[in-house]
Amino acid sequence: MANTYCAAVRTGIDEWNKHYHDTEYGYPLTGDDELFERLILEINQAGLSWLTILKKRESFKKAYDNFSLERVAAYDDEARARLLADAGIIRNRLKVNAAIENARRILALRAEHGSFAKWLEAHHSNDLAAWSKLFKKTFVFTGGEIVREFLVSTGYLEGAHDQDCPAFKKVAKHRPRWMMKNPR
Repeated sequence: MANTYCAAVRTGIDEWNKHYHDTEYGYPLTGDDELFERLILEINQAGLSWLTILKKRESFKKAYDNFSLERVAAYDDEARARLLADAGIIRNRLKVNAAIENARRILALRAEHGSFAKWLEAHHSNDLAAWSKLFKKTFVFTGGEIVREFLVSTGYLEGAHDQDCPAFKKVAKHRPRWMMKNPR
């Protein structure tokens, strides 16, 4: 069936998720702040719907200084208290602490590997189990489902779209050669 959507879209998802599906989900991200944003959004989605996160996304951007790694890594107790009082985001202490700590850890990876993206690229051949183990060792608040969704949504793992979905071909055009399972 040519030009059919993934099952989730065919069953009538809301416009927020449809737009995300069509324009972002599975598209490769290589900018460190963009990758950090997706990681933080995925962490905050735990236990909630993705729709909730999409609706709060602009508030997250504002609250977390447009996901600037340097700025978030420098947050102190005053900034943490500000975040915990911000009704526009998810006010969960563990998730707020994870954002700050993971920003610091990503900066350490950047110092060692040149960028978060290059660190991810260095491990691109991992399967999900290896990725999950690596993330658990490297970051905080990154369980298996968070890791899977982060990697699929940013193009580091395949599976974002059914092969007959129009977004599948669009995503494939944007994938660097090294991201493909069988690049030849």
